Amino acid sequence: MKLTLKIWRQTGPEDKGGVVTYPINDVSEDMSFLEMLDVLNEDLIAKGEEPVAFDSDCREGICGMCGVMINGEAHGPERTTTCQLHMRSFRDGDEIVIEPWRADAFPVIKDLCVDRGSLDRIIQSGGYISANTGSAPDAHATPVPKEDADRAFMAAECIGCGACVAACPNASGMLFMGAKITHLGEFPQGQPERDARVLSMTAQHDEEGFGGCTNLGECSRACPKGIPLNVISQMNGDLLRATRHQA
Repeated sequence: MKLTLKIWRQTGPEDKGGVVTYPINDVSEDMSFLEMLDVLNEDLIAKGEEPVAFDSDCREGICGMCGVMINGEAHGPERTTTCQLHMRSFRDGDEIVIEPWRADAFPVIKDLCVDRGSLDRIIQSGGYISANTGSAPDAHATPVPKEDADRAFMAAECIGCGACVAACPNASGMLFMGAKITHLGEFPQGQPERDARVLSMTAQHDEEGFGGCTNLGECSRACPKGIPLNVISQMNGDLLRATRHQA
Protein backbone atom coordinates (compact mmCIF):
# COMPACT_ATOMS: atom_id res chain seq x y z
CA MET A 1 0.00 0.00 0.00
CA LYS A 2 0.95 3.62 -0.56
CA LEU A 3 -0.13 5.95 2.21
CA THR A 4 0.15 9.60 3.15
CA LEU A 5 0.94 10.17 6.82
CA LYS A 6 0.27 13.50 8.49
CA ILE A 7 2.12 13.36 11.79
CA TRP A 8 2.30 15.85 14.64
CA ARG A 9 5.92 16.88 15.20
CA GLN A 10 6.98 18.80 18.30
CA THR A 11 10.55 19.06 19.56
CA GLY A 12 9.59 19.61 23.19
CA PRO A 13 6.96 20.80 25.65
CA GLU A 14 7.60 24.48 24.88
CA ASP A 15 7.64 24.09 21.10
CA LYS A 16 4.53 25.15 19.19
CA GLY A 17 4.66 22.05 16.97
CA GLY A 18 2.82 21.28 13.75
CA VAL A 19 1.75 18.60 11.29
CA VAL A 20 4.34 17.26 8.82
CA THR A 21 3.37 15.15 5.78
CA TYR A 22 5.25 11.96 4.90
CA PRO A 23 4.50 9.67 1.93
CA ILE A 24 5.24 6.00 2.62
CA ASN A 25 5.30 3.12 0.14
CA ASP A 26 5.29 -0.69 0.25
CA VAL A 27 3.25 -0.94 3.44
CA SER A 28 2.09 -4.50 4.01
CA GLU A 29 -1.43 -5.06 5.31
CA ASP A 30 0.10 -7.57 7.74
CA MET A 31 2.18 -4.89 9.47
CA SER A 32 1.07 -3.53 12.79
CA PHE A 33 0.58 0.22 12.98
CA LEU A 34 3.76 0.60 15.02
CA GLU A 35 5.73 -1.53 12.56
CA MET A 36 4.61 0.88 9.85
CA LEU A 37 5.97 3.76 11.96
CA ASP A 38 9.21 1.79 12.42
CA VAL A 39 9.56 1.57 8.62
CA LEU A 40 8.94 5.31 8.30
CA ASN A 41 11.61 6.03 10.92
CA GLU A 42 14.13 3.79 9.15
CA ASP A 43 13.57 5.83 5.98
CA LEU A 44 13.90 9.13 7.89
CA ILE A 45 17.14 8.01 9.58
CA ALA A 46 18.56 6.88 6.21
CA LYS A 47 17.85 10.38 4.88
CA GLY A 48 19.54 11.99 7.88
CA GLU A 49 16.25 13.29 9.28
CA GLU A 50 14.94 13.14 12.84
CA PRO A 51 12.79 10.03 13.43
CA VAL A 52 9.27 10.36 14.83
CA ALA A 53 9.23 9.84 18.60
CA PHE A 54 6.44 7.54 19.82
CA ASP A 55 5.91 5.36 22.87
CA SER A 56 5.71 1.58 22.91
CA ASP A 57 6.74 -1.22 25.22
CA CYS A 58 5.02 -4.61 25.23
CA ARG A 59 3.42 -4.33 21.76
CA GLU A 60 0.93 -6.93 22.98
CA GLY A 61 -1.96 -4.70 24.06
CA ILE A 62 -1.08 -4.97 27.74
CA CYS A 63 0.92 -1.95 28.90
CA GLY A 64 -1.03 0.93 27.30
CA MET A 65 2.07 2.93 26.37
CA CYS A 66 1.45 3.08 22.62
CA GLY A 67 -1.69 5.22 22.43
CA VAL A 68 -2.05 7.93 19.78
CA MET A 69 -4.93 9.61 17.98
CA ILE A 70 -5.41 8.14 14.50
CA ASN A 71 -7.72 10.12 12.23
CA GLY A 72 -9.28 11.68 15.31
CA GLU A 73 -9.94 8.36 17.09
CA ALA A 74 -8.09 7.13 20.17
CA HIS A 75 -6.07 4.05 19.10
CA GLY A 76 -7.63 4.21 15.62
CA PRO A 77 -10.65 2.67 13.86
CA GLU A 78 -10.69 -0.67 15.72
CA ARG A 79 -11.43 -1.32 19.40
CA THR A 80 -7.90 -2.29 20.33
CA THR A 81 -4.61 -0.70 21.32
CA THR A 82 -2.49 1.09 18.72
CA CYS A 83 0.12 -1.68 18.82
CA GLN A 84 -2.52 -4.31 18.01
CA LEU A 85 -3.98 -2.28 15.13
CA HIS A 86 -2.94 -3.68 11.75
CA MET A 87 -2.62 -1.94 8.43
CA ARG A 88 -5.34 -4.13 6.92
CA SER A 89 -7.70 -1.67 8.60
CA PHE A 90 -6.62 0.92 6.00
CA ARG A 91 -6.75 1.07 2.20
CA ASP A 92 -4.22 1.89 -0.48
CA GLY A 93 -4.02 5.65 -0.96
CA ASP A 94 -5.42 6.53 2.47
CA GLU A 95 -4.37 9.67 4.31
CA ILE A 96 -3.74 9.00 7.99
CA VAL A 97 -3.49 11.80 10.56
CA ILE A 98 -1.50 10.80 13.67
CA GLU A 99 -1.49 12.99 16.78
CA PRO A 100 -0.61 12.60 20.47
CA TRP A 101 -3.21 12.42 23.24
CA ARG A 102 -4.63 15.93 23.74
CA ALA A 103 -5.25 16.91 27.37
CA ASP A 104 -3.83 19.45 29.79
CA ALA A 105 -3.04 16.55 32.12
CA PHE A 106 -0.95 14.86 29.36
CA PRO A 107 1.70 17.42 28.31
CA VAL A 108 3.58 16.57 25.12
CA ILE A 109 7.18 15.47 25.69
CA LYS A 110 8.12 15.12 22.02
CA ASP A 111 6.17 14.36 18.84
CA LEU A 112 3.68 11.61 19.76
CA CYS A 113 5.03 11.03 23.29
CA VAL A 114 3.09 12.49 26.21
CA ASP A 115 3.66 12.49 29.96
CA ARG A 116 0.98 10.32 31.58
CA GLY A 117 2.44 10.64 35.05
CA SER A 118 -0.82 12.24 36.17
CA LEU A 119 -2.46 8.79 36.06
CA ASP A 120 0.33 7.37 38.22
CA ARG A 121 -0.16 10.14 40.77
CA ILE A 122 -3.89 9.34 40.98
CA ILE A 123 -2.99 5.73 41.80
CA GLN A 124 -0.39 6.87 44.34
CA SER A 125 -3.02 8.98 46.08
CA GLY A 126 -5.16 5.97 46.98
CA GLY A 127 -5.40 3.28 44.29
CA TYR A 128 -4.14 0.47 46.46
CA ILE A 129 -5.00 -1.75 49.43
CA SER A 130 -2.88 -1.57 52.60
CA ALA A 131 -2.02 -4.99 53.99
CA ASN A 132 0.03 -6.24 56.90
CA THR A 133 3.33 -7.86 55.99
CA GLY A 134 3.94 -11.49 56.77
CA SER A 135 2.86 -14.82 55.34
CA ALA A 136 0.08 -14.88 52.79
CA PRO A 137 -3.36 -15.96 54.04
CA ASP A 138 -4.68 -19.35 53.01
CA ALA A 139 -6.43 -19.48 49.66
CA HIS A 140 -10.18 -18.82 49.95
CA ALA A 141 -9.76 -17.65 53.55
CA THR A 142 -11.93 -14.65 52.65
CA PRO A 143 -14.82 -15.79 50.43
CA VAL A 144 -15.82 -13.37 47.64
CA PRO A 145 -19.12 -13.84 45.76
CA LYS A 146 -18.49 -14.74 42.11
CA GLU A 147 -20.52 -11.78 40.85
CA ASP A 148 -18.32 -9.39 42.86
CA ALA A 149 -15.14 -11.14 41.75
CA ASP A 150 -16.19 -11.02 38.09
CA ARG A 151 -16.91 -7.29 38.30
CA ALA A 152 -13.60 -6.64 40.04
CA PHE A 153 -11.69 -8.55 37.37
CA MET A 154 -13.58 -6.69 34.63
CA ALA A 155 -12.56 -3.33 36.12
CA ALA A 156 -8.99 -4.56 36.65
CA GLU A 157 -8.61 -4.97 32.88
CA CYS A 158 -8.00 -1.21 32.64
CA ILE A 159 -4.41 -0.77 31.39
CA GLY A 160 -4.19 2.97 32.08
CA CYS A 161 -3.52 3.88 28.45
CA GLY A 162 -5.37 7.20 28.65
CA ALA A 163 -7.62 6.62 25.62
CA CYS A 164 -10.64 7.54 27.74
CA VAL A 165 -9.10 10.93 28.49
CA ALA A 166 -8.07 11.52 24.89
CA ALA A 167 -11.53 10.63 23.54
CA CYS A 168 -13.46 12.71 26.07
CA PRO A 169 -14.32 16.28 24.93
CA ASN A 170 -13.74 17.34 28.55
CA ALA A 171 -10.47 15.38 28.89
CA SER A 172 -11.92 13.64 31.95
CA GLY A 173 -10.18 10.74 33.64
CA MET A 174 -13.33 9.45 35.34
CA LEU A 175 -13.47 6.10 33.50
CA PHE A 176 -9.88 5.32 34.46
CA MET A 177 -10.50 6.34 38.06
CA GLY A 178 -13.86 4.57 38.20
CA ALA A 179 -12.25 1.34 37.00
CA LYS A 180 -9.57 1.48 39.70
CA ILE A 181 -12.03 2.34 42.47
CA THR A 182 -14.50 -0.36 41.36
CA HIS A 183 -11.75 -2.96 41.12
CA LEU A 184 -10.65 -2.42 44.74
CA GLY A 185 -14.12 -1.66 46.11
CA GLU A 186 -15.55 -5.06 45.17
CA PHE A 187 -13.23 -6.97 47.49
CA PRO A 188 -13.53 -7.28 51.29
CA GLN A 189 -9.87 -6.24 51.57
CA GLY A 190 -10.71 -2.92 49.92
CA GLN A 191 -13.42 -1.88 52.38
CA PRO A 192 -11.39 -0.31 55.26
CA GLU A 193 -9.95 2.39 52.96
CA ARG A 194 -12.92 2.71 50.62
CA ASP A 195 -14.00 6.20 51.70
CA ALA A 196 -10.48 7.61 51.99
CA ARG A 197 -9.58 6.10 48.62
CA VAL A 198 -12.32 7.78 46.61
CA LEU A 199 -11.85 11.14 48.35
CA SER A 200 -8.08 11.17 47.75
CA MET A 201 -8.23 9.94 44.16
CA THR A 202 -10.93 12.37 43.05
CA ALA A 203 -9.07 15.27 44.68
CA GLN A 204 -5.87 14.28 42.85
CA HIS A 205 -7.79 13.90 39.58
CA ASP A 206 -8.99 17.49 39.83
CA GLU A 207 -5.59 18.77 40.90
CA GLU A 208 -3.97 17.22 37.82
CA GLY A 209 -6.21 19.28 35.52
CA PHE A 210 -8.54 16.59 34.18
CA GLY A 211 -12.02 17.75 33.19
CA GLY A 212 -15.36 16.73 34.66
CA CYS A 213 -17.59 13.94 33.38
CA THR A 214 -20.78 14.92 31.51
CA ASN A 215 -21.85 11.34 30.61
CA LEU A 216 -21.15 11.57 26.87
CA GLY A 217 -19.82 8.00 26.81
CA GLU A 218 -16.92 8.61 24.39
CA CYS A 219 -14.53 7.21 27.02
CA SER A 220 -16.13 3.79 27.15
CA ARG A 221 -16.43 3.59 23.36
CA ALA A 222 -12.72 4.33 22.98
CA CYS A 223 -11.55 2.00 25.76
CA PRO A 224 -9.62 -0.93 24.21
CA LYS A 225 -10.68 -3.14 27.13
CA GLY A 226 -14.37 -2.20 26.99
CA ILE A 227 -14.64 -0.80 30.52
CA PRO A 228 -18.34 0.15 30.94
CA LEU A 229 -19.66 3.53 32.01
CA ASN A 230 -21.26 2.10 35.15
CA VAL A 231 -17.89 2.10 36.92
CA ILE A 232 -18.26 5.91 36.97
CA SER A 233 -21.69 5.50 38.59
CA GLN A 234 -20.18 3.24 41.24
CA MET A 235 -17.39 5.76 41.87
CA ASN A 236 -19.91 8.59 42.20
CA GLY A 237 -21.90 6.52 44.70
CA ASP A 238 -18.75 5.89 46.74
CA LEU A 239 -17.87 9.58 46.62
CA LEU A 240 -21.34 10.65 47.77
CA ARG A 241 -21.26 8.19 50.67
CA ALA A 242 -17.72 9.18 51.66
CA THR A 243 -18.61 12.88 51.59
CA ARG A 244 -21.58 12.26 53.87
CA HIS A 245 -19.45 10.24 56.26
CA GLN A 246 -16.84 13.00 56.27
CA ALA A 247 -19.50 15.60 57.16
